[in-house]
Order: sequence, then C-alpha cells, then structure tokens
Amino acid sequence: MADKGAKYANGNYKAQQKAYNKTKKGVRLRVNANKLRNKLRIPKGSKMDAAHDKGSTTNGRAQHRSINRKSRLKVRK
Repeated sequence: MADKGAKYANGNYKAQQKAYNKTKKGVRLRVNANKLRNKLRIPKGSKMDAAHDKGSTTNGRAQHRSINRKSRLKVRK
C-alpha cells in the first residue's frame, strides 16, 4: 500500500482533512461548531465538547468529550 503522507493522531490524513475543511460542508460544520462553543463559553483545551441537540445547529449543551465522541470511535475486536 502506498504511503499517503502525514496523519493526525486520530488517524485522518492531513492533506485529505485540509481539503475537506475547505468544502462547503466542512466550512459549515466548523462554523456551527465554533458558534456553539462560543455561545456555551467553553474554552479551547477544555475537557468538554459542545454537543448539538438533535437536528439543531444553534442549540446544544456542554458534554464531556469522551461521551460526545463515543459513537464515532473506531472499536476493534
């Protein structure tokens, strides 16, 4: 398998992630996440994430990041 370049700690390839963050969908996701984080006054580096309410981009709650990201973790057996 060919080497695809540098990776982030979470397994994403840096070049691919940078390209995705520039797409309309990627920009929209980042903007909404940052807005909610500011609204909830969660500082950078905090152990809390801004968890969106289902179907909402503007409302949410502060939630511990391990719980918020649990559904997206790659579980290996």
